[in-house]
Amino acid sequence: MSGQSEEKIENPKMVRWHIWLSWLVTGILVAVLISVLYWQPIVAQEMAERNGGSQSLAGNPEWNSSKDALANMPYFEVAQEDPSVLRFPETNTIAPTRPRSFAVDYEVLSGDAVFSIAQKFNISPETLLWSNYNVLRDDPHSLDVGQVLRIPPANGILYEWKDGDTLEVVAALFKAPVEDILNWAGNNLDLTNPEIEPGAMVMIPGGQREFQQWVVPTYAVGRSGTSSLPGGCEVSGPFFYGGGWFIWPADNHYLSGNDYWSGHLAIDIAAGTGAPIYASDAGVVVFSGWNSNGYGNVVMIDHMNGYHTVYAHLSSITVSCGSNVGQGNIIGYAGSTGNSTGPHLHFEVRYFGGFINPWTVLP
Repeated sequence: MSGQSEEKIENPKMVRWHIWLSWLVTGILVAVLISVLYWQPIVAQEMAERNGGSQSLAGNPEWNSSKDALANMPYFEVAQEDPSVLRFPETNTIAPTRPRSFAVDYEVLSGDAVFSIAQKFNISPETLLWSNYNVLRDDPHSLDVGQVLRIPPANGILYEWKDGDTLEVVAALFKAPVEDILNWAGNNLDLTNPEIEPGAMVMIPGGQREFQQWVVPTYAVGRSGTSSLPGGCEVSGPFFYGGGWFIWPADNHYLSGNDYWSGHLAIDIAAGTGAPIYASDAGVVVFSGWNSNGYGNVVMIDHMNGYHTVYAHLSSITVSCGSNVGQGNIIGYAGSTGNSTGPHLHFEVRYFGGFINPWTVLP
């Protein structure tokens, strides 16, 4: 009985020992397997790089040797993508706008104005006038359909070289540095020997000069602050006085042509032929009729408070010399008389004989 009891006691101990042994063996095998799975790709990559990556490892005797091989596994070559950058043609390309270094010709079209042409070519209106004196004579109102203007490449003066001119004299005349004339690419000057033939067109970048203003004289009733001139109206009181604030003289409140600038001391308001033109403020008509300086049919009103307004290029006039007009009264109808490339209203505001920008008084 005692022998059987001891055998029964030993059997459970043996069972537990076998279980622990089996778990130990299993752990060792798992560790070995994980080690093989972890290191095999790394060793394979190193072998591939050592052999240049172009030969099949299966055909490499070093790889097949029992000394280096960890496992008899097939090697697969991986196709690598082309690392180059592909460029596809773009058909809708836009070439960058490069600045001009030479002048171009432009034919004046119906509706053009010095201001609008200058805006089109990104130059100042003064530059356009200065560079076309032979055609426009410094008068923006002398613009006419069909005229051919020279458009300079930049702000300044496009000057026709004359016999006897020198760089120093021309530069001083137009208030520009000699170096700017020499270095302008379009002039094609030899810096070591800058000879310019008479008749050549030379760009004076940044050049400027005074120009003559072609305007209607200020006619006035004596006590309005300016002197009366021959050609104005004979007037006698009583007079209408302006209130000092103004309304738009046309139904449209936007421009069609020239804005206010140094060569055009007025604004050109959009108005079709026959559109009514209104007195911008109350006053007395001191000029009514035709002007030969390019204004066409003109009305000038003295507002008896230092202000005058001028309305030009009218197709017809409905007021006469000496008439009293109230603010908003019709004084004529829009047109394109005189030097004009299309119907509009040329509107001036003067104060004690000096020109002011109409935008400063219009609502």
